[in-house]
Amino acid sequence: MAKKALITGITGMVGSHLADLLMKETDWDIYGLCRWRSLLDNIRHWVDSINAKQRIHLVYGDLRDTMSIDTAIASIVPDYVFHLAAQSYPKTSFDAPLDTLDTNIQGTARVLEALRKHAPHAVIHVCASSEVFGRVRKEKLAEMGGVINEECTFHPASPYAISKVGTDLIGRYYAEAYGMTVMTTRMFTHTGPRRGDVFAESTFAKQIAMIEADKLPPVVEVGNLDSLRTFADVRDAVRAYYMLVTVDPIPGEYYNIGGAYTCKVGEMLDFLLSLSPRKDEISIHVDPERLRPIDADLQIPDTSKFEKHTGWKPQISFEQTMTDLLNYWRERVNRGDQFLQR
Repeated sequence: MAKKALITGITGMVGSHLADLLMKETDWDIYGLCRWRSLLDNIRHWVDSINAKQRIHLVYGDLRDTMSIDTAIASIVPDYVFHLAAQSYPKTSFDAPLDTLDTNIQGTARVLEALRKHAPHAVIHVCASSEVFGRVRKEKLAEMGGVINEECTFHPASPYAISKVGTDLIGRYYAEAYGMTVMTTRMFTHTGPRRGDVFAESTFAKQIAMIEADKLPPVVEVGNLDSLRTFADVRDAVRAYYMLVTVDPIPGEYYNIGGAYTCKVGEMLDFLLSLSPRKDEISIHVDPERLRPIDADLQIPDTSKFEKHTGWKPQISFEQTMTDLLNYWRERVNRGDQFLQR
């Protein structure tokens, strides 16, 4: 009998890519938790299989609704769980902090409590975030050799980051208190096709694609271009998540995962612009509304713990990731999709 995997947030960028990987690399039955109103754009290529009930299924639930989560997990009884669903936009969390905290902290508790009741045998991945480390002091970074390791002090710089501290700690609590096989990851910046347009690299790529199609004037609106980021490809990220639950999973462990290419946000924008035939026409404008009240600005991971345990390493180059991201937006613009200007 095939194993069953539950992906919360299957319609998001990461969840949809994880579904692609699991459908290709395993014989598992895939169950995707989503809200009834969730857009299916990112999994549109699986709709025929979903309708035919061929290995991939949708189950409706909301992280803020205890009964829906309990019912969903009781009906599936999964062997593997990838808890990816979240209010995932740091800037939005400043405007909706209570919704962010409820969705991400209490939502994770609802998922884990339902699993404790109905599927205590499951191997569970709880997705936290590198944002838990927040504003790492340069002196502290120097003590760690210029990179952030798993033992770095949490210093969250947004309600989103605070919520992910709670997510991280709840995951470890369920492992320690109830003997459940729960592992937590702190994934650093990861991107690629299907990335939401509220994130810097994706809104830049979307704006460039719209400029190329004469749907916007030749100006890219930006926020803070000085933050340092280490970029990974989403397809490398989901491969890491698959290895997390299949390569000697250790209950209660927590890992940094991230890419190998570090640059400032402005340098990332320069590379995206270099891919455009209209690069010489495009100017840059700082939009104050795109600036966070506080920014996590030194995000360079030490991923050696996870690499040593699983053998995982990033395989997709920064250049390929950004090229694929820009082409994703070009395709959407060219097929006539309509977008908010953000």
